[in-house]
Amino acid sequence: MIGPARRYADLSTVEAARVGRGDPVAVIPAGAIEPHGPHLPLATDLIVAEEVAARAVAAAAGVDAWLMPALGYTKSDEHSSFPGAMWITADTLLAQVRELGSALRASGFGRVLFVNCHGGNSALLEVALRELRRRSGLRTFLYAGRAVPGPTELGMGIHAGWAETSMMLHLRPDLVDMSVAEARVPTGLAGCQHIGFTGPVKFGWLADDLSDTGVIGDPTGADPDTGARLVADHVDTVVGALAEIAVFDPARGGPGADLSAVAAGGGAR
Repeated sequence: MIGPARRYADLSTVEAARVGRGDPVAVIPAGAIEPHGPHLPLATDLIVAEEVAARAVAAAAGVDAWLMPALGYTKSDEHSSFPGAMWITADTLLAQVRELGSALRASGFGRVLFVNCHGGNSALLEVALRELRRRSGLRTFLYAGRAVPGPTELGMGIHAGWAETSMMLHLRPDLVDMSVAEARVPTGLAGCQHIGFTGPVKFGWLADDLSDTGVIGDPTGADPDTGARLVADHVDTVVGALAEIAVFDPARGGPGADLSAVAAGGGAR
């Protein structure tokens, strides 16, 4: 029986066939299994992605969205120098996503949203969106929430820092050990005007270029109330996006789009 969680893998073959006769949206969490310092579990990105995706699917009233099994082993070899990193190559992940697109299409899905909570996947999944659009005809979308640096992270809290630790204190406090949480802020980047994680010039990096523990940020001020707020912000954004995704056509925009001014020549130039 189809339940409120709308987990596609829980359906029977008969129920899946019914879903495929509609216009369903597949929602695929994407995380990683990789080091997050001494205080967080290897599955941090996967846990956050699955929780955000699951809550958004359950809350997206009126949208025919379905939670799919997550991508867990992904592109995370930048952390390979630390124990616990499990990764596949970029070529393998791209091939997996390409082939998954064919299966989604064959099962009646016309739209897919990746909810990604591991930064190492983002660029590759952006490429995959166009690959899937061309090869499978799917409407393709990616949510990759931006890092939210904490007050002591100099804008560079991107991994196992204030935000991720706060979210895990909210979602799975049993897996967090704050007694061993330590800051590792890459202060050497702070003096660069152009090069940085979010600056105009990106740079190739490995985790051990920036940290001796795998932490890139400052988790010491994390708290569960902040985590609850950050998770809710992610969920609210995905819920709003699903309402647009369900009807999106780039020639027409999303729900409520008014192109009359553009059609009349009065649009933005």
